[in-house]
Amino acid sequence: MASGKLQKNDRKAILRHLKPGGYGFTIAFFVIVLGISAIAIKLFIDAFLSYVIDNKVSSEYQNIQYLATIYEQQIDKNNALYDIIDKDNRPYVVFDENDNIVEQNGENTMGDTKGMVSIAGRPDGIDAYSDTTLPEPMIVSRDGEMEIGDYVFAVINKAIITAPGKDGDSQLFVDLDKEDLKNGISQDKADKLLKKGISMPLWLGVNVKDGTEQFYGRAMIVLNFKDGMFLFIFIAAISVIIFAIVVMMVSRLFGAISARHKMWYLFFLDPVTKEKNWMYFVYKGEPIVKKRKYASTGFAVLDIVFVKYRNFCLCHSVEEGEELLRKVNRIIAKSLRKDEISTHYASANFATLLRYDDENGLKERIDTLLQSLKEVDDTHHFTFHIGVSELPVVMRNGKAARRRDVSLEKEYNNACAARATLSESDDTAIAFFGDKLVEEQKWIDTVRENQEKALENEEFLVYYQPKYDPQGGTLKGAEALIRWNSPKFGFKSPGTFIPIFEKNGFITEIDHYMISHVARDQKKWLDAGLSCVPVSVNVSRAHFIESDLAEQIRDEVDKAGAPHELIEIELTESAFFDDKKAIVTTIKKLKEYGFAVSMDDFGSGYSSLNSLKDMPLDVLKLDAEFFRGDAEGDRGEIVVSEAIKLAKSLNMRTVAEGVEIKDQVDFLARQGCDMIQGYYFAKPMPNEEYEKKLVSGVAFEDSKEENADE
Repeated sequence: MASGKLQKNDRKAILRHLKPGGYGFTIAFFVIVLGISAIAIKLFIDAFLSYVIDNKVSSEYQNIQYLATIYEQQIDKNNALYDIIDKDNRPYVVFDENDNIVEQNGENTMGDTKGMVSIAGRPDGIDAYSDTTLPEPMIVSRDGEMEIGDYVFAVINKAIITAPGKDGDSQLFVDLDKEDLKNGISQDKADKLLKKGISMPLWLGVNVKDGTEQFYGRAMIVLNFKDGMFLFIFIAAISVIIFAIVVMMVSRLFGAISARHKMWYLFFLDPVTKEKNWMYFVYKGEPIVKKRKYASTGFAVLDIVFVKYRNFCLCHSVEEGEELLRKVNRIIAKSLRKDEISTHYASANFATLLRYDDENGLKERIDTLLQSLKEVDDTHHFTFHIGVSELPVVMRNGKAARRRDVSLEKEYNNACAARATLSESDDTAIAFFGDKLVEEQKWIDTVRENQEKALENEEFLVYYQPKYDPQGGTLKGAEALIRWNSPKFGFKSPGTFIPIFEKNGFITEIDHYMISHVARDQKKWLDAGLSCVPVSVNVSRAHFIESDLAEQIRDEVDKAGAPHELIEIELTESAFFDDKKAIVTTIKKLKEYGFAVSMDDFGSGYSSLNSLKDMPLDVLKLDAEFFRGDAEGDRGEIVVSEAIKLAKSLNMRTVAEGVEIKDQVDFLARQGCDMIQGYYFAKPMPNEEYEKKLVSGVAFEDSKEENADE
């Protein structure tokens, strides 16, 4: 149980990993990366512009300080310095402490102090005011050549180029090299320099006359091509990198989504039908059964098996067989209703989940489905077996309760167990899983759990059924039969446990157990001076695959000290259809060691004259069915008579088992049958009772009368 639960949890873990979806975190991470990248670019641009503009402002501030110094020195208007101011035509305004204009040059576009703007990182003491006119940045030029002596700013390696604008003259500062400062610049060069930048007006203030006045000059902040080129290149590079990252992330994201969907599809794909598989049946089916709305609805899990599918593939081809399975799958799918599922399980098995309101309705649906399946092919007649496990409505406190703990794997296994009861039939049939099957399975588990202990404690008993000579009425042999006398479960007949041992392989241990106990009994009776007869012991067909079986039997009998001729090894006719060569070799070895070998159940359905031809057998046992029911009558007597004659021709003794009436005994006596075994003479008996038969030497008539009294 723990292992099954672990496997179920493992499957759920796999499904969680494979299930499409769950990309929220990846997408969120992707969005966060884009957001951080955008913010980083914006911050860099802001910082870069602030840095550039502050540098420009600082440069202009030096010019304004120079002009403020000229004003503060109260230089006469006739002085050349005033001429320079006038020639620059740089607007300026001087305010006193009461904000009254003391002096003004050019147009005052500064407005009031409310127009003050903040410049990040500007030098201390700089008051910056926005220009209220804020004209569009424009390219300006100047006619004629510029002489160095014309400009006071030559001393700071700057030149002012002036030109008329809409609202008067505007100024643009451009960089000059030494040659330009010495010889001036041409109009073409000036134009080229002008085309490299844009200008923005800004008023800058300086305290003069010990702070009693403020000198504000109109500055022109120029951003030229060089200033913007680095920013452009950086932004372009960052954009390319971010774009590449975005493309890569999007590609990987969509690739992962596509791969997950493909894995999800393949995980639920059946390679034969090309439709959904068993995993899908469990994954989708259990949630359906657990739905609250189906609490009052019954469900049934079906195991539908295509009988003789392998034979069809053998006669035709695997490809044709798989095409037939696809047709079966389509027929089943066509019969389904909402919230019903059917998938191919394995080989020729289909798992199906149906809803039903009552059992009669369920049976009618299954019958209808079987009729449809029979018509899967026009040229062949096919049969199907269906096992059914029901999930009825669960009632709690008088109300239908939701199913919370459902395992479709368990229910399908129950359906398979029900279907397995039909395995002996080739006709179309239905079997329902019920309490009887549950009890049978519990008993199988109980036998498996207790078989070793029962063997160790010698709970298995040897019963003997005598074999009589119909001519003289004397005891000629016996067959050893097993019984289980369990302290826990009581007395059990072989039919309740031998088939289980045959399936689980424990039957080989029982073979050794029986041979050793029969040999010990024979040795005990011989030592007691009794006239022992050969006793046959059944050896399972599974044992004959062992190459040293003859040696194992020899050693077991020798260990008990019993003569080999008193032990007869009996095997069923079906064993001859395994490895014939190995069986023949084992039989020859057994005969060399002095053991007699007999064929049991001759005529039980596996009869083959080749078996008699190839096997060097000593005894032929005629199956009990020859003497029951339809086997009676002239035809049955002819078959039995000829079988006895054939055995005699092959120097084989014959034993008729299952004989129950006097007429059968008389007929067999007339045909020369060597021994008769059956209830007419004696039932299987414990060794103590059989020992009495050996002591008294009971004859035929006494046995018959004694058994009749029973």
